[in-house]
Amino acid sequence: MTGYGLAANDFKQVKYTVEIKSLNSKFLELILKLPKAFSEKELLIRNECSKQIERGKVSLIINAEYPEGLSKAASINKTLLKHYYNQLQETATELGDTSTSLMQLAVNFPEVISYEEGTVSEEEWDNLLATFNQAMQAFQTFRADEGSVLQQDIEFRIKNILAALEQVKIHEPNRINVIKERINLALEEFVGKEKIDQNRFEQELIFYIDKLDITEEKIRLKSHCDYFLEALKSPDANGKKLGFISQEIGREINTMGSKANDAAIQKIVVGMKEELEKIKEQLLNVL
Repeated sequence: MTGYGLAANDFKQVKYTVEIKSLNSKFLELILKLPKAFSEKELLIRNECSKQIERGKVSLIINAEYPEGLSKAASINKTLLKHYYNQLQETATELGDTSTSLMQLAVNFPEVISYEEGTVSEEEWDNLLATFNQAMQAFQTFRADEGSVLQQDIEFRIKNILAALEQVKIHEPNRINVIKERINLALEEFVGKEKIDQNRFEQELIFYIDKLDITEEKIRLKSHCDYFLEALKSPDANGKKLGFISQEIGREINTMGSKANDAAIQKIVVGMKEELEKIKEQLLNVL
């Protein structure tokens, strides 16, 4: 499920900004970026995220903006700079390179330039934590709003399946008569009406029609759909449960289609499958 939350607060001329973004994922994947001064608080922030976010690919960015003159100046490691520069100069001489940008290259090497960031006070941490909580609240509100839209759409499609099931019940009574008439005409054509043993015909017909009976499938499909709607309204995280129930719904729809032996019912079954596929796509975004 996607989500987004943003909050910002000022503390002693420093502006702290917390941004939380997420995409759907089966597990919690947290990417955390924060100022070096707060590095010792990283585990606390991760634990807080784990408590409040069940799953998702989450990006949490914490930024501190210092006004001009307040942030610490950069320092240059002269020994390391000279070492890199001399090596570059020696290599350039060996290769006959007359490049004049050796200093620029050396400055960009690792650890040549560093920025010192001091430790933060508990008061600063409390301010950052308050900003984090505000961003998390906005993030959860965003997800709740999206979840409400998903719930309405999924519920609508389950009700479409139930409505289609009622249409199946309308077509079903004629189905048996059509099958019986079709078999009878085929026998009369290939065997002859006078040669048909009516008792044997009725026995075989009952056996054949019993194989095509979809009563159990209709009952189970209705039960699964009702259970799905019940689980959908639960306040708990039921994404996996809903996924399992949708599989059972699909199983009953497929069996009904294979047994239908009727063009009108099979057309309705295709519509059911289409609605179920859309439900499964939406369930990928449900916790």
